[in-house]
Amino acid sequence: MTRNLHRRTVLSLLAVSATALVAACSDSGDTAKAEASEPAAPAADAPSPITTSATPAAPESSGSVDMAKLLEPGALPEMSLGKADAPVTIVEYASMTCPHCAHFHETTLPELKAKYIDTGKARLIFREFPFDPRAEAGFMLARCSKDNYFPMIDVLFKQQRGWAAVDNAKDALLQISKLAGFSQESFEACLTDQKLLDDVRAVQKRGSEEFKVDSTPTFFINGKTYKGALTIAEMSAIIDGML
Repeated sequence: MTRNLHRRTVLSLLAVSATALVAACSDSGDTAKAEASEPAAPAADAPSPITTSATPAAPESSGSVDMAKLLEPGALPEMSLGKADAPVTIVEYASMTCPHCAHFHETTLPELKAKYIDTGKARLIFREFPFDPRAEAGFMLARCSKDNYFPMIDVLFKQQRGWAAVDNAKDALLQISKLAGFSQESFEACLTDQKLLDDVRAVQKRGSEEFKVDSTPTFFINGKTYKGALTIAEMSAIIDGML
């Protein structure tokens, strides 16, 4: 009975209309900020912008949390990039169907990884905060990918419009999953794993109740809270101030 209920609430819901999903992410992240991160083309007669080498000021934190409590084990094993003893720890809560999260992972994360994570200065812990069944499905497939968790997250963000914003996400996700080594059987087995679904939801619930996460992406950087898709300049200003 439980297995069939899960099939109706996750697997079958992948085939319903996606019209509500953009609205789900309109509550997540700073829309104006995300739009501002894509600079408009200057007018043909506009003067060239004046460049400056000044380091941008770090954005204001919207609060703070107990770092020790934040790093306590949750329902699922932590998925992280970087050294455990890095002086700066970044905890990101994201939703797979959130365009702001996809924007951060496509534009900021590669430079963040090269500049801070790969050099041992920062560690990134990535946590699930799904807003809808499609986001839950994306996270479940990433978890079922085992050692390919982050590559699967990367592919799903890069191809987000091709599965999160279509009427039948099930078929779209199946095709992506097959490229990652899933079969039809393992795909359906993953998305009908009630324990995994419960654990993904538990991570989301803990973020909401204990750390007051209410939008994505939300970052906790050494305990300080930042909301929205931060640019690499903003991330650099924050991290450099902590080193």
